[in-house]
Amino acid sequence: MVRFVSSEVIAMRVLVAYGSKMGGTAGLAEMVGDALRCHGIEAVVQPAGEVDSVAGFDAVVIGGALYAGRWHRDARRFAARHAEALRDLDVWVFSSGPLDGSATEKDIPPTRGTRKVMDQIDARGHVTFGGRLDPEHAVGWIARSMAKKLSGDWRDADHVDTWVAAIVEEVKRPEPAKDR
Repeated sequence: MVRFVSSEVIAMRVLVAYGSKMGGTAGLAEMVGDALRCHGIEAVVQPAGEVDSVAGFDAVVIGGALYAGRWHRDARRFAARHAEALRDLDVWVFSSGPLDGSATEKDIPPTRGTRKVMDQIDARGHVTFGGRLDPEHAVGWIARSMAKKLSGDWRDADHVDTWVAAIVEEVKRPEPAKDR
């Protein structure tokens, strides 16, 4: 993993809210928060179901685990609950899910449901990261069965760092990102 630590401080506060069932997406959200901090940005990482307000944040990153092609319920509900406020902020979205290396090999577009959420909140971008399936955290019969055959960790910190660096470049541009 290559970590770039910027000496430049960007006066910005970013919320990283996530929906995670077995902890893999929570780990990705922490990686996103750490990468933002390496660029001198204040980042607050919180489960989406525990966020009461997006007031006081300059931007938001929403992460959701994918289960059977659906974005995690807590991420969807967070976006719906805060849709009006999110439309006035810069918002990026990530999904986690593929249980293989495909997310680092090619761009995987958002699922139809995730795209719908993005359109409702006017999100600026999306990325899909590899997922994690840990037999110890598998909940339910289907997940435990899958974990027996497909367990592993395909989350890639370099992929996260590259995506966050692109976000940082966007917010550093002199023109406003959105008409407010």
